[in-house]
Amino acid sequence: VQILLKLWRNGFSLDDGELRSYSDPTNAQFLESVKRGEIPLELQRLVHGGQVNLDMEDHQEQEYVKPRLRFKAFSGEGQKLGSLTPEIVSTPSSPEEEEKSILNAPVLIDDSMPATKIQIRLADGSRLIQRFNQTHRIKHIRDFIIQSRPAFATTDFVLVTTFPNKELTDENLTLQEADILNTVILQQLK
Repeated sequence: VQILLKLWRNGFSLDDGELRSYSDPTNAQFLESVKRGEIPLELQRLVHGGQVNLDMEDHQEQEYVKPRLRFKAFSGEGQKLGSLTPEIVSTPSSPEEEEKSILNAPVLIDDSMPATKIQIRLADGSRLIQRFNQTHRIKHIRDFIIQSRPAFATTDFVLVTTFPNKELTDENLTLQEADILNTVILQQLK
């Protein structure tokens, strides 16, 4: 362990830490150990019997000045928050692929009515993007999934909003009533 001891006019500091007064008996004992060439007891506990390299700087003509804190990047570990849905491994689709999925869509859109785009993240990790009228119902999203991916026709699944997670149980609600305009919907297998 590398430790820097700075001697000031009014005390000493270790590794840019707080000022320690020379008059404090514990600090005086610490300095006496250093003068004798011994590792002070405090540092022995710190390194658990390891090696200590003690460098010293003499600033006894100066008063102690508290050093500015240096930026230290976060070194902890992160925790993922969110739903239990599978992580999406597909790459984001290009605008061409998105347009192709909309053109091949089996959903009839009334261009005279307000429309919305819904992104559907499927349980298999893929995703679908489709335009719907705001008056379409949640059951139309379910039908669209089954028409686009026939393998899900025999699979029991639910549709869930992303945040806050809410299962869309009433499939007779319009997209506007369900407040899911321009959102992402998750498919979860039961």
